[in-house]
Amino acid sequence: MSNNEARPEEIRCVAMASDADGPLVEVLTPRDVPLGGPRAMRVRRTLPQRARSLIGAWCFADHYGPDNVAETGGMRVPPHPHTGLQTVSWLFSGEIEHRDSVGSHAFVRPGELNLMTGGHGICHSEVSTERTTTLHGAQLWVALPQDSRDARRDFQHYVPQSVRLDGAEMRVFLGSIAGETSPIRTFTPLLGAELVLAPHTASHLPVDAAFEHGALVDEGDLRLGDTVLRPGELGYVAPGHDTLTLVNESDRPTRLLLLGGTPFEEEIVMWWNFVGREHDDIVRAREDWQKESERFGEVTGYPGDRLPAPPLPNGTIRPRRRASGTGG
Repeated sequence: MSNNEARPEEIRCVAMASDADGPLVEVLTPRDVPLGGPRAMRVRRTLPQRARSLIGAWCFADHYGPDNVAETGGMRVPPHPHTGLQTVSWLFSGEIEHRDSVGSHAFVRPGELNLMTGGHGICHSEVSTERTTTLHGAQLWVALPQDSRDARRDFQHYVPQSVRLDGAEMRVFLGSIAGETSPIRTFTPLLGAELVLAPHTASHLPVDAAFEHGALVDEGDLRLGDTVLRPGELGYVAPGHDTLTLVNESDRPTRLLLLGGTPFEEEIVMWWNFVGREHDDIVRAREDWQKESERFGEVTGYPGDRLPAPPLPNGTIRPRRRASGTGG
């Protein structure tokens, strides 16, 4: 998905040190973002934000729906570019048609992973299909490390098995957890899984203690440690824990996305749909997109124009100021 904000924020992101004296769970509250136009599709953005910009290499998280497509118009994102990242599309309901400059023509469906690598440059379009009545899902980005940030463009599709585990139903779409492993290639150690907890159950998940984790709640309430997370909130847990206890104390199921990875120690710059290392990387990427260079390739089959890049901010993209006591 494109970041279609008319004036996207410039962001310099760097992994934050955990606070040994702080609480086990840091709660990240999303902000509402309209993705362009008077009938804009609205999303809840939990990453990046001032309190925390990365969880492992996960650098962007938009959570949307359930939206009545008859009222909102659904998703209509023209061809747009990406650099220095991988996009992860995950749906709970609805269907999205994907076309990209690798030549892929695929459909994003509930419980199926579509992962696109836009290293040096890629472009794609995303349109909810006519069969879609309710659109509900998440769009996630993963920052590529320095030695792979110019990786060739690529597209991968995977349908993870649903498995029962200790009071939960789980689908692992990236990485490994509790004996389940995704075959999808990533460039840093990562975890991505959907979990549905039955009412009045607890799940004790063995996790990699070297990872930091984030639990993004979609439906229901989740107790993580001593903290209760509401729908739309993301609970962050620093490295150093080999078990996460997820508890649903309510009378209805709780659904969440569990994201994780080793702390991403490299500093990155994000603006619009580009990830780079410095301001000039963003400038070059924008110029290349605007002049329709071969860097991003071409999407075929989309009935419309490309999405133009917004104007660059005045001045050099610089680090965001951190809230006091939240780390570097």
